[in-house]
Formats: sequence, structure tokens, C-alpha cells
Amino acid sequence: MWLLCGFISAALLGLYDVAKKTSLRDNAVIPVLFLNTLFCSLIFLPALFLTDSGGWAVQRYIVLKGFIVLSSWLCAYFGMKHLPLTLVGPINATRPVMVLVGAILVFGEQLNGCQWIGVLLSIVSFFLLSHSGKKENINFWHNRWVFLVVMGAVLGAVSGLYDKFLLAPAEDGGIGLDRIVVQSYYNFYQCLTMALMTALLWWPTRKRHTPFKWHWGIPLISVFLSIADFVYFYGLSLDGVMVSVISLARRSSVVVSFLVAALFFKEKNLKSKAIDLFLVLLGMLFLYLGTR
Repeated sequence: MWLLCGFISAALLGLYDVAKKTSLRDNAVIPVLFLNTLFCSLIFLPALFLTDSGGWAVQRYIVLKGFIVLSSWLCAYFGMKHLPLTLVGPINATRPVMVLVGAILVFGEQLNGCQWIGVLLSIVSFFLLSHSGKKENINFWHNRWVFLVVMGAVLGAVSGLYDKFLLAPAEDGGIGLDRIVVQSYYNFYQCLTMALMTALLWWPTRKRHTPFKWHWGIPLISVFLSIADFVYFYGLSLDGVMVSVISLARRSSVVVSFLVAALFFKEKNLKSKAIDLFLVLLGMLFLYLGTR
């Protein structure tokens, strides 16, 4: 059941990436991200009043969660604005490999032979992506936008491991927080932080940078993300969940974003990128087979 939650979350995340890429085209990043956090907070606003906050003893953990996620989003948003979605998606799809390393070191998770094959395929796909990027004059090792996307993926992996700690019961090494409390409050803290950033950093200098314009995709970012996270957190709360595997299943969102980018955004070098994507998906298949 928890693996199914990972794949449902993945489909929604693919739509989230498409809405995000569409909204960021020739648009100011910080106000788009602020509106994203605002709409997410409004979606979960009832939960703030209907759930027990747990006081500072609980909220201190959620505040940290909010800062980790927001840092990941800032890196990812700026990087995605300047890179093709058919490159960003596969880069993000390697995030579970980072989660895997952390899950082994922190939670003592063990992988079998099939799962290790999946990990190796994901690593190879990342290096092949750098070759595909060269065809579009994008040097993976010296491009700041690639660096930001990778940093966003690393911070996202940290967030995934932290989720396991927050939601797992004490006997499994976690602190057993309620998933709705975590999701509603960390969205609230992110919204407050982005409101300050928008008011203090973007608003005074807005005329010197890319102007902000409203786009229909902005509220859809929040809708797709909120539902995807809700399903993901539910999966993490189930017995026997392996954070490394459910995170990998979640990254299959790249299929949706890749297809949309190919069909509607008319991005280039799709053949070589499709090979890279195939290796990512093959790696996910081996990880899935390893769970059966």
C-alpha cells in the first residue's frame, strides 16, 4: 500500500512540475514561490485549528522541516526557470539515491541485489544527462542553474530522511508526529518566511529584475503539491515503509513532466534524454522488484 502511495504522489508531482515550469517562464521567482506557499497554507488552514499543535516541543521540529523544504524550493525554482524541464526532471529523479545513502547510514535500511542494481542505473543516468546537456551548451559541472537544481535535490533528500524521523514511531527511531500536523504547520511557517522575503528582498528591487505576472498555473502548483504530499505522508506513516524505496517511486513523476515537456514545450535533444530517462525508470523497476 505504501508503494502505491508513492506512485500516486509521483503522478501528482509530475503535474506539479509542469505547472511550476509554466508559471516560472519569464516570471519573477520569489513572488511565485510566495503565492505557492500562501495557497498551500490556505488549503491546510482548517488543520491549524482542528489539530493539537503540541507546543514548542513539537513545533521546533516542524520549523526546521519548513526551512529545509523552503531552501530546497528556492534552489529548485531558480534552477528550473533557466533549464529545460527534460533535464531538470531526470536530475530530480536521482534524489532517491541520495535518500538511500542517508537511509542506510541513519536508519540502517538494507538493500538487496535488485535494489542495488537500481541504484547503480540511477547513478549512470545522471552522468549520461551531463552528456545530453552539452548538446544544449549546458555544462553540468560549471553551470550555476544545474548546481541549484542539484542542491535542491540534495536538500529534498535531506527533507525525505527528516520526514521518516518525524513520522516514524519512537520504537523505530522517530518521534511519531501526526502527518497532518507536520504538513499544515510547515506550510504555514514557509508562508511566513516567504512573505518576509517578498516584502524585504523582492519588492524594493522589483523594477530592476524580471517583473511578476499572474499565471493560471500558480494556484495549480499548490493544489498538485498539497495532494501529492498528503498521499506521500500517508504512505510514510504506514507500517513497514522503506523511505529509500517510496522516495524513488515518488521520483517517477519525471515521466509525466518529460512527456508534457516533449509534447507541449517542444524541448530539444529528446532522443538522448529519453535514453537517460529509460535508465532512471529501469532503476526504479529494479528497486520495485527488490521490494517484492
